[in-house]
Amino acid sequence: MTRLFRIPLPHLPSSLAMRTAGVYTAGALFSLGFFVFLDAAVFSRVANGASTVHVTFVDWIPLICSVLGMLVINSIEKARLSADNYSYSGSGVAWKARLVLFMGFALIAGGLAGSDTVLVLKYVVPGHPWPTMWFGVANAIANALVMLSCCVLWVSQNIEDSAYAYNLSL
Repeated sequence: MTRLFRIPLPHLPSSLAMRTAGVYTAGALFSLGFFVFLDAAVFSRVANGASTVHVTFVDWIPLICSVLGMLVINSIEKARLSADNYSYSGSGVAWKARLVLFMGFALIAGGLAGSDTVLVLKYVVPGHPWPTMWFGVANAIANALVMLSCCVLWVSQNIEDSAYAYNLSL
């Protein structure tokens, strides 16, 4: 049997409570990230009206990429990554799942790198003062929280629990 990694991935203890707590934690991180970014966007238009620097569509693009990456990553089941070793229909299911997973991680990493780029090029290099620089910092924080949320959700969704699988099959 060929493995993707030499060191096997650790098996998390299977518990419905852990799965539920992970899903709720991921949702809290995701909503906190969006709140931080929306707070900065609203602040840029309402309270920072005298300034010429505002949150524009360029600031939204990294967050959109991160959310799309999160959707792609969490649409892949962990069992599909080693599907060639089992009896799934068709050949080459594992490499297709790995390719889609890679594209999802590329989207989410591109979103995080894009938010850092926007922070540096739009806010740090021109030397804007702190209330204006918060817009770029909030963008980077929001993308980091979405990335962390994605990881927590994927791990918690893929906790193997025989009772949970049995209840779904009924």
